[in-house]
Amino acid sequence: MRELSATAVQSAVAAMVIDANCRISPHVLQQMEHCRAEEEQPLAASILGRIIENDRLAAERCVPMCQDTGMAVFRVQLGQELHITGGSLEAAIQEGVRQGYREGYLRKSVVADPVFHRDNTGDNTPAVIYYELTEGDRLTLTFAPKGFGSENMSAVKMLKPADGAEGVKAFVLDAVRHAGPNPCPPIVVGVGIGGTFEKCAQLSKFALMRELDSHHPLPEYRDMEQELLAAINRMDIGPAGLGGRTSALAVHIETFPTHIAGLPVAVNICCHAYRHSTVTL
Repeated sequence: MRELSATAVQSAVAAMVIDANCRISPHVLQQMEHCRAEEEQPLAASILGRIIENDRLAAERCVPMCQDTGMAVFRVQLGQELHITGGSLEAAIQEGVRQGYREGYLRKSVVADPVFHRDNTGDNTPAVIYYELTEGDRLTLTFAPKGFGSENMSAVKMLKPADGAEGVKAFVLDAVRHAGPNPCPPIVVGVGIGGTFEKCAQLSKFALMRELDSHHPLPEYRDMEQELLAAINRMDIGPAGLGGRTSALAVHIETFPTHIAGLPVAVNICCHAYRHSTVTL
């Protein structure tokens, strides 16, 4: 049984919170550079150039790339041979979020009651945490600060099995079309297919924690990712919603077995600030 201190987890989380909000992945910058070079509309190319400049300045100055520094979402993969000492894992993650948002001067956007009072918690907690028990003695944390301009464009639908692949694609495209300029395009589209009502939504969130240039391991779904991306980029939504061929940077699909009577599908959209960070302790 390996031991890991709660203090070490807290420190790692605090660093992740700041890093993810200030430094975009090189894969994202490379893709936006490629899209800018391919853009046929001058305004769209100019907007992509401004986004690239913004992201580079954010990294150089260690300041947030966007004013919406999101609600903290974690995927926690905990090895069953690892023991957290000196406190609970949950408390360590929440305290790390408090520390990171405070020390990074990041906007605190979480309200304690969702309907009636909506008082700000003042430290961007509680984080949303998904736990998975895995083999081994390591702890892998993946953090995504999820902005709500894009989060509000999410959608879930319980399709019929007979709807098949064409029904899935139609639903995803309808969701993106309905979102239009609201999620700050160019976007990344996370799609969860299978499981239950809540499982497909979780899958769509996990899809947005993948590296931008990654693909589903099965060729049928990899082809669907590429087909959906091409269809979205023909919608002429464009950067900032002002037209162009770059409406999306990627489509990521995650799947899970489901019941014979169902075909759950969820769409979760991320803005051009495709932010996340992963560490293994």
